[in-house]
Amino acid sequence: MTSPDVIVIGAGVAGLAAATSLAGRGARVGVVEARPSLGGRAGSYTDPATGEVVDNGQHILMGCYRESFAFLRRIGAAGYVKVQPSLEVPFVDTAGRRTTLACPPLPSPYHLLGGIIEWDALSWRDRLSVTRLGPVIRTARRHLEGRTTNVAASPEETVENWLIRNGQTARIREMLWNPLALAALNQPPSEAAAPPFVRVLAEMFGPDPSASSIALPVLPLSETYTEPARRYIEERGGDVRTNARVRVIVEHGRVVGVRVRDRELISAPAVVSSVPWFALADLFDQVPAPIAGVVCAASQMGAYPIVTVNLWLDRPVMSTPFLGLPDRNMQWVFDRQAIAAAAAPHLSLVSSGAAEMVALSNAVITAIAWRELREAVPAARLASVTRATVVRERRATFSLAPGQPARPSNATTLAGFVLAGDWTDTGLPGTIESAALSGHRAADLIP
Repeated sequence: MTSPDVIVIGAGVAGLAAATSLAGRGARVGVVEARPSLGGRAGSYTDPATGEVVDNGQHILMGCYRESFAFLRRIGAAGYVKVQPSLEVPFVDTAGRRTTLACPPLPSPYHLLGGIIEWDALSWRDRLSVTRLGPVIRTARRHLEGRTTNVAASPEETVENWLIRNGQTARIREMLWNPLALAALNQPPSEAAAPPFVRVLAEMFGPDPSASSIALPVLPLSETYTEPARRYIEERGGDVRTNARVRVIVEHGRVVGVRVRDRELISAPAVVSSVPWFALADLFDQVPAPIAGVVCAASQMGAYPIVTVNLWLDRPVMSTPFLGLPDRNMQWVFDRQAIAAAAAPHLSLVSSGAAEMVALSNAVITAIAWRELREAVPAARLASVTRATVVRERRATFSLAPGQPARPSNATTLAGFVLAGDWTDTGLPGTIESAALSGHRAADLIP
């Protein structure tokens, strides 16, 4: 890697979105990743016992993920993600009753209203409560489009308080809004601030009804985006390195390149950092004064974990590709055999906002997941577990609690240094879409 036009530090979604955007404009891009593999917090590994390529957690996209799909189209990988024709989500409540929220082919947001009206998991009082959110979501949508300065939620109120204030019953919160908030924010609704959740609703229920559809990668993430992105960069004269821990070199008040593993110097007039908030300070031997405030604020941001339990079974037990398990420790279960054609029956159970779960032993976490699966899916009671693994992403996302440090913009006051990452000020929670958006914004700041 000799004198690239831009160096991108970090090869997760944000870094690869930035790098491919720059490479597509003709820049020679050098990507350096400290880990042995690409993908960051959205990557894959090979399970040593089964030989299966397994994601480090089940990641989903939504139809409204414009920047994510732009990134995938750029690298020729959009076909690796399957989007529902319309939103359809099966749930099993804590009483064991199975129901499905299925939205009819109506204009948005009437498709959601139609789906909820037909959803027999709710009483009529619960169903009608959703109409109270209509005006609020319209305000959020107009704010997103720049057509009003009014805001639909205060930064000081939590998601739970916002939902109660807007008349959402306990049952519809349990079955719909809480699972959605946990999945999108990775933080309990009683703790997360309302504005990012309201932004998600504004994105999901815009003019296009497919914006609320769930999209699932049909290949492991390494094949869905990391390797296609690597090829895209290298085919355009760039270079992608792993096991390359770097320090940013600053001279006379501007970035001039990076030092790899304390030995090799790579010069470049611009550097994009896409490392997580908790790793920003580690990029410098001494934090430059122009970004000392940003680095200090980043170091004070809280974090929330995600725990994923992978269960390989001796037989198939699911009748749908995924299933919502509201008001449980494990909120979702995904059938990897149905989604990604895994060789053997393989389920991934996900616990978001898993601050309590993450500290438990693997045996205890696995037992909880297996018990909750058998309670919700009767066919699992006849199955046996042939292998189980637990994946902890201890700092999967940044905290969205009221009072957290302000998220920084992509531009910095350190010349030649630009930030990317889902934790920057995109207005979105820590999602793949926030990461892709930040990467594209960062790339646009490079001359």
